[in-house]
Amino acid sequence: MYFEQKYECMNREDLEQLKLERLQAALTRISRNVPYYRKKFDELGIDPYDFDSLEDLNKLPFTTRSDLALHAPYGLFAVPLREVVRLHGTYGLKGKSIVVGYTINDIHRWSRLSARVLMAGGVTKDDVIQVAYNYGLSTSGFGIHYGAEEMGATVVPASSGNTNRQISIIQDYNVTTLVCIPSYALYLADRLEDMGININALSLRTGLFGEETWTEETRAEIQEKLKITAADNYALSEVMGPGVAGECLERKGMHINEDHFLPEVIDPKTLQPVESGQAGELVLTTLTKEALPLIRFRTGDLTRLVYDPCPCGRTFVRMQRITGRCDDMLIIQGINVFPDQISSILASTEGKMPNYQIVLEREGRLDKATVLVEADVLIPDKVKEQQRFIENIKQRLAMELGVFFDVRLVELGSMLFEGERVVPVVDKRTF
Repeated sequence: MYFEQKYECMNREDLEQLKLERLQAALTRISRNVPYYRKKFDELGIDPYDFDSLEDLNKLPFTTRSDLALHAPYGLFAVPLREVVRLHGTYGLKGKSIVVGYTINDIHRWSRLSARVLMAGGVTKDDVIQVAYNYGLSTSGFGIHYGAEEMGATVVPASSGNTNRQISIIQDYNVTTLVCIPSYALYLADRLEDMGININALSLRTGLFGEETWTEETRAEIQEKLKITAADNYALSEVMGPGVAGECLERKGMHINEDHFLPEVIDPKTLQPVESGQAGELVLTTLTKEALPLIRFRTGDLTRLVYDPCPCGRTFVRMQRITGRCDDMLIIQGINVFPDQISSILASTEGKMPNYQIVLEREGRLDKATVLVEADVLIPDKVKEQQRFIENIKQRLAMELGVFFDVRLVELGSMLFEGERVVPVVDKRTF
């Protein structure tokens, strides 16, 4: 089942030619319209008009989240702001904001690519899709939403949270497809069981899950508890959002929409391409993005590419599940968080940088995040002042990061150390 079979099953030779033509057009447009890249090309002696082989890709400069944050909000846009119809946002390194823009053509293209991912995962136009991703500056909810509408399915924009309401919607709307983070799918399944609701009486049959690391064991448990077929997908706001890659029903890796995103895998230390099939950092170049085109964007995600033919008939390369990160970005409750963001909030609240430690755990099915702060940042025995400090930090973390953190004042010696240094992040979660 394909949404755009002409492209999804394209002969590899024709696909390579299409990618080269689109890359040449993208480089020309970027060089003409984005001063940052034009300067980079000049420094490296790159003439986009002479770029005639995909083998030369590694001559192009990398783009990082720091580059995006440094030139935010619109410094890397390739079109005037009057042509941008949508803005989303995320965080870069050091906690700086990144603004992601879309032209109307970008939105239409995004919708089609999301539809590809949904259909590859077993969703049809006859399905009722409950989107339990967060709506807002995050791209996840909107990406799936518009993809589902593009393929003609019925969308229920439930957004995240309010579990009782989510369960009522599943029952009352005869929802057939659930879209959310995998840990929340398990949490929903547990709540359904606790409420004595017969899973077999529900209309659920498929699920699309992403935004956090999960395993085959987690997939098996989701499928068993919810009686659905569960598919993985890969998205990142800087590149587009949902629609970058997704599993087919063979579920042997996620097909990257290669006609729009050119993938590489590099060694994150040497920045050189790895041998075919080896693991490394995923790097993506956008081939058709108009508002915010990116050249060799370092995702920070560790994976490997699989070029073996897939029985589903799609010829796009597959990426294996993300196995980790090569930077310090944390994914908490499906939201990207950098430790530096927490440092900044603590420092600005207290007026100096206290010793602190981030502790991540699983509480039931969901992430629990705690910030331990050295107790001597406050005057001893000042209970009210301590409580105000804690509540202030909690509120700022929730408002600025979109994640609820517990905050506790502790003795410095009670934190986990590595030598004489406090370990900044203690991740006790299992996936």
